[in-house]
Amino acid sequence: MMQELYADAIGEITVTGTIVRIDLVSLSTTMRDDLGQLVPEHRQRIVMSLEGFANSFDVLQNAMNGLIEAGAIRRNNVPDDVAIPVNAPRPNGNGVRHNASPNFD
Repeated sequence: MMQELYADAIGEITVTGTIVRIDLVSLSTTMRDDLGQLVPEHRQRIVMSLEGFANSFDVLQNAMNGLIEAGAIRRNNVPDDVAIPVNAPRPNGNGVRHNASPNFD
């Protein structure tokens, strides 16, 4: 039987030498921040070589391009040379949305 793991997001990527560690997070069912938003909790870690990470990036980029072309995801018009922190709060009409990518709606 193949195991599956659900994660809400990648929490952090750490590179040490030739090893890449990708921490997967899911929203806590019990813990909330000061604004009442569920906070991400570490669930599992993927450890791979730099070469494996680079190859995986190409696969993910192709998947993202396919989702954009299919209209499942709409890309914001943010210039490539503008740095926006991933954890920057973004308004969503009902308050603030945390941990949302600044590149997509």
